[in-house]
Amino acid sequence: MQIVDIREMAVPLEGNVTNSVVSFAGHTVSLVAVISDVRRNGRPLAGVAFDSIGRFAQGGILRDRMIPRVLGADPGSLLSPDTGLLDPARVLERAMKDEKPGGHGDRAAAAAALELACWDLLAKHADEPAHAVIAKAHGRAPDLTGAAVYAAGGYYRPGGGIAELKAELRGYQDDGYPVAKIKIGGAPLDEDLRRIEAAIEVTGDGGAIAVDANGRFDWTQALDYAKAMSGYGLRWYEEATDPLDFDLNRRLAEAYPGPIATGENLFSVQDVRNLLNFGGVRADRDVFQMDAGLSYGLTEYARMIALMEERGIDRRSAFPHGGHMINLHIVTGLGLGGCEAYPGVFQPFGGYAPGCRLAGGRIHPADDPGFGLEAKPGLSEQIAKLVA
Repeated sequence: MQIVDIREMAVPLEGNVTNSVVSFAGHTVSLVAVISDVRRNGRPLAGVAFDSIGRFAQGGILRDRMIPRVLGADPGSLLSPDTGLLDPARVLERAMKDEKPGGHGDRAAAAAALELACWDLLAKHADEPAHAVIAKAHGRAPDLTGAAVYAAGGYYRPGGGIAELKAELRGYQDDGYPVAKIKIGGAPLDEDLRRIEAAIEVTGDGGAIAVDANGRFDWTQALDYAKAMSGYGLRWYEEATDPLDFDLNRRLAEAYPGPIATGENLFSVQDVRNLLNFGGVRADRDVFQMDAGLSYGLTEYARMIALMEERGIDRRSAFPHGGHMINLHIVTGLGLGGCEAYPGVFQPFGGYAPGCRLAGGRIHPADDPGFGLEAKPGLSEQIAKLVA
């Protein structure tokens, strides 16, 4: 197996929603295809992936640096000596040639899209769903019970109020999502508390509602919210402060008794090590949301999970950010705690293909080869443009 071409295309997100920090109206995502010399049904076999949701497309980094490096490599240097097939870790290493340590940022997402496309290619070559290939590669059996899933919503929308929020959450319940997450920090504290109370009124249980501040708060705001929310019994309090301010996370963990979730904006093993060393995380309750699509792909992400376990933290504490098909396969392949879903936002990437089965608060991946992205309406049309 050899790579003959790598292509990237920026795809705009659909919708006009905001969290407490960011409007997603102008956001784009890098869709990447790794084209091989293997032919199936008269066409080259291609692996496809994207760089997750919430940053911007990284076409410049990919086209100017990473793609030329990989295409210029000795083809044999990218293959596993054991299988003769493409090795995602070797492709990642080549893509990162001459990049200095640190400064992860957007290059971590660019490399992730490329590396994850290699996993899709391997799974398609094996004619297996990606979660099966991922599990085997990591010495595991895939979790055939599916993954616990929650609906991520409750964004601030133009003209949206309490009634609209409650209707949205009822819709998630009707669709089979018993747990949901809503945004906080984009309104005054008293208004956000009314939104939380309305959400709990819909679910009937504070443990079925998580809240996410997207790193908006300083220490005073984070503490004010913590005190005000401490009696709700929420599923978790997510990213109250800057994701790299580990000392503030430690102080919050000392002040807030409920679970704290963080990690979606940590892009390397070293970032996670710093969180574990200095962030005051509590192994018995806190939630880790690192996302392979934002952090160099599955190779680096699996190292993060291994580091968590070295520190006595169960891998089931990992709930990757992202709400999409790729993370569904990673969660089931690695036996993680669960995953996010974007049933109403961030199309065409968010949410799951029709063949994925939602039952009992768990989402089951379909049996399509690879990540199954071609089976998702809206996304399949974009992939067809890229690989044509």
